[in-house]
Amino acid sequence: MPNLPDESFRDSIGTIDEKGQRKFIFPKKPSGKFYDYRKWVSYVLLLILIANPFLKVNGNQFMMFNVLERRFNIFGFPFWPQDFYIFVLFMIIGVVFVILFTVIFGRIFCGWICPQTIFLEMVFRRIEYWIEGDRGAQIRLSKQEWNAEKIRKKGLKWLIFLIISFFIANVFLAYLISSDELFKMIEDGPKNHLGTLIALLIFTGVFYFIFAWFREQVCIIACPYGRLQGVLLDNKSINVAYDFVRGEKETGRAKFNKNEDRSTTGKGDCIDCKLCVHVCPTGIDIRNGTQLECINCTACIDECDTIMESVGLPKGLIRYASEDEIEKKEKFKFTTRMKGYTAVLFILIGILSGLLFLRTEVEAVILRLPGQLYQHKGDNISNVYTFKIINKTNEDFNDIHLKLINIKGTLTVVGQKDFKVKKQGMSKGTLFVEINSALLENDKTKIKIEVYNGTKKIETTTTSFLSPRSFD
Repeated sequence: MPNLPDESFRDSIGTIDEKGQRKFIFPKKPSGKFYDYRKWVSYVLLLILIANPFLKVNGNQFMMFNVLERRFNIFGFPFWPQDFYIFVLFMIIGVVFVILFTVIFGRIFCGWICPQTIFLEMVFRRIEYWIEGDRGAQIRLSKQEWNAEKIRKKGLKWLIFLIISFFIANVFLAYLISSDELFKMIEDGPKNHLGTLIALLIFTGVFYFIFAWFREQVCIIACPYGRLQGVLLDNKSINVAYDFVRGEKETGRAKFNKNEDRSTTGKGDCIDCKLCVHVCPTGIDIRNGTQLECINCTACIDECDTIMESVGLPKGLIRYASEDEIEKKEKFKFTTRMKGYTAVLFILIGILSGLLFLRTEVEAVILRLPGQLYQHKGDNISNVYTFKIINKTNEDFNDIHLKLINIKGTLTVVGQKDFKVKKQGMSKGTLFVEINSALLENDKTKIKIEVYNGTKKIETTTTSFLSPRSFD
């Protein structure tokens, strides 16, 4: 029988040992061209992530996801429950965009853009390297007994982690309840907002648990996107990949010997230094091929390029490449599948643009009162309605009144003639419409009602007016 490749590594994930226990990862501190690029991208994204809930466009928070009140702001556009279909379309576009990127570039989102990776690798791990040292020092510190040095280093690290987790929780809360509400609660003091304080402490605990202990397990176990990539990737997708053709050649990888010519011995260019494994934040061996745990962070590319340069071999043994490029030397092609996802993405963006263009800043809903038909008032027919006026702007409407425009009649708001609608607020109530029976040709008539703020018309809506079938 032919010698089959060893696939035993696929029987378990890289963070679990033979006994099924958690195997903590101590990755080597990465360095190199791609790591420098990732640092700059991460710092820009961190700045955007932190600033988003505190920036305002036309008085609207730039990003807000107030699930409790079902109010959302995306890029400064406010979305109310009535606009939820637009918000859902935003989310669908985001998913299709990530799918398209995955089909083309693999799990590049995880390594370069995902907040989990950015916070863990560019904030928490860098603090860890600063306090505890590189991989070897961290392993030794983990194994040594609890003495003054270990207590000092671990205690300082955990304290800083807790402070940063508390800061992240505050930013997260600003996304949920708005930055204005967050600042107001800080000014009022925690005693007046115990519920919010408890939620803040829970968020702090969750973030601390994730970044201090759970770490890469989020990417491997909890995140559904890691499972999704297995469905989306194919031989033409560009991934962080090991060039097994060049690395193994005829006789396989072997330790480096400066006195030999590897081109004549048949040995692969991989010198089996295992530094690509030591630098991996999820503990995998990239030489085993595409794996669930790989987040395309490029740390192995930088490390391998450094080693190849030091032993006089060409760089790129590990690089961004598709399986077909490595095995068949085929160049990248924009496949029919990729074109299909692109077309869907552009269609959805076009629909979203149209909906945003047609969306109004004021919404008026006038509906007949359930269970009520009509009433006779002399020669007039009366219908009772409920109304709801939503102000999506950042301007108070102080003089709201309604006018019946397409038919002669009277419109009376119960309890008030003119009323106010606060910014980002809503007003509702009951109104009566009376129309002379001689003007009604059918038992159901469409009537138009205009909404005014002072002398400015801000919305027009329609509703149905019921009347008897005959007026004999």
